Amino acid sequence: MLEFSLLLAFAALPTATQTPVAVDTIYLGGPILTMTDDAPVVEALAVREGRIVAVGERATIEPMRSPSTRVIDLGGETLLPGFVDSHGHLMGVGFQSLTANLLAAPDGEGNDIAALQRLLREWADANPDLVEAFGAIIGFGWDESQLAEGRAPTREDLDAVSTEVPVYIVHTSGHLGAANSKALETYGFSSESEDPPGGVIRRRAGSSEPDGVLEEAAHFMIIFPLLEQEDAFEERMLLAGMETYASFGFTTGQEGRAADSQVDTLARVAARDGLTIDVVAYPDFFTARASLDLEVHRRTYVGGFRVGGAKFGIDGSPQGKTAWRDRPYYVQPEGVNPAYCGYPAYEPGALSAGIAECYERGWQLLGHANGEAAIDALITNVAAAQQAFPGQDLRPVLIHGQFLRADQVPRIDELDIFPSLFPMHTFYWGDWHRDQTRGPVMADDISPTGWVLARGMRFGTHHDAPVALPDSIRVLDATVTRRSRTGDILGAEHRVPVWTALKAMTIWPAYQHFEEADKGTLEVGKLADFVVLSANPLEVDPETLDQLEVRRTIKRDRVVYEAE
Repeated sequence: MLEFSLLLAFAALPTATQTPVAVDTIYLGGPILTMTDDAPVVEALAVREGRIVAVGERATIEPMRSPSTRVIDLGGETLLPGFVDSHGHLMGVGFQSLTANLLAAPDGEGNDIAALQRLLREWADANPDLVEAFGAIIGFGWDESQLAEGRAPTREDLDAVSTEVPVYIVHTSGHLGAANSKALETYGFSSESEDPPGGVIRRRAGSSEPDGVLEEAAHFMIIFPLLEQEDAFEERMLLAGMETYASFGFTTGQEGRAADSQVDTLARVAARDGLTIDVVAYPDFFTARASLDLEVHRRTYVGGFRVGGAKFGIDGSPQGKTAWRDRPYYVQPEGVNPAYCGYPAYEPGALSAGIAECYERGWQLLGHANGEAAIDALITNVAAAQQAFPGQDLRPVLIHGQFLRADQVPRIDELDIFPSLFPMHTFYWGDWHRDQTRGPVMADDISPTGWVLARGMRFGTHHDAPVALPDSIRVLDATVTRRSRTGDILGAEHRVPVWTALKAMTIWPAYQHFEEADKGTLEVGKLADFVVLSANPLEVDPETLDQLEVRRTIKRDRVVYEAE
């Protein structure tokens, strides 16, 4: 409450800018959070031709109305800048929305293997057209940390769903999958198959025969072909992804590891003005290299789409225990060497050459790095590239940084690496990190927002959907409270104020994307990109933030989502 009182004191500052031209829309009747520190809360806002032309006191802005002006009464609800996706996979969300939902509670019913089998059968019965389109029965979101059996599903478990049709289910992290026997046969996995570089084919105990679980590069050998469908189907995934994003208040979405076909689809739909929100894509540097040379790789949008730079997936999943660490996991996976620390995704030299090329070409880069060793690799190679190609403002991004060490924080600060952190992990997998990956002491420091904030650094917070739903309210709640599913608080020192958490979803990720001049705050000249929440997050009890609802999402003054 003290935080809000201090902010409210600024609201009386005269911030409105008069305009002699009649305005299209006036918003009033509820608190408007500008996300600016000099006038954080105002009474009214005016828009013309999709951009903000005035903000300030209601008495100053109401006279700008004309007979054609729409006046939107917020009815006590709260308006703030549309959320900017710091990291996610919009096309993946569309894929997830079309497949069987295997997420555990509270987002689904996938809490044991019998439930996974039931959900897959029900989906296949209800969606024969999708089974035909994919050539398989597909599910998304299983998570052994939430399964009653405490283990991954095997090929035998999935053979119980079908022995005639390939069955493939994607782990909630997106970095692992599980296949039935038919899927293994269809995609060429057998006892003769060798582990691909940067991947693992898990085997039956005492045998070379695959047990059905595929990690990292081995998993991508199945999932990438499944994602790359015919044009009409990819467009269907895109539209479903945008609809889901908008329902959570995002006016700018990210496709954080795009394939060439996905870039083609986005550009094609954008060319006919079919995008409802802005989408920025980061093609995989090694598997979608052609997309980085396209004209749409630029800092400005064309029809709401652009390629923003290159993505490097340096390691894997911390909850899946494939992230590349500098020490063994607290509880090691079954059957591994006692010194196992996860593993890198690339052969030696590939990462350094790729990052150097990005600096030579002036391309922004995203580095997915969860484990300490992966973060070290990102730091080392960015430092070398900056020395070789000095003077460029590329704003390289550390994606996730789950196991970021305290001594690494000053280095990413010095190198101007923008940390896009993942405090939502404290809710979904905080208990798992405490008991399995890092242990009860080090688990407190996953996604250490407190450390970067103490240095005065900007940072983003993200959902990494479809790892979980692109739930902006869950992101906000977890960043502020850091409560796990069981209510445990992981790292009280990394809790941040609500105002800071909102900045990490608005103006700071806008800066991350070089878009701070157009997005992230409600100021004159910026885009009329808004989200309307059911209550003022600065006024509610922080422990009830997860009860907020997105009531409306507005892109360039046009409603793209409205709650029923």
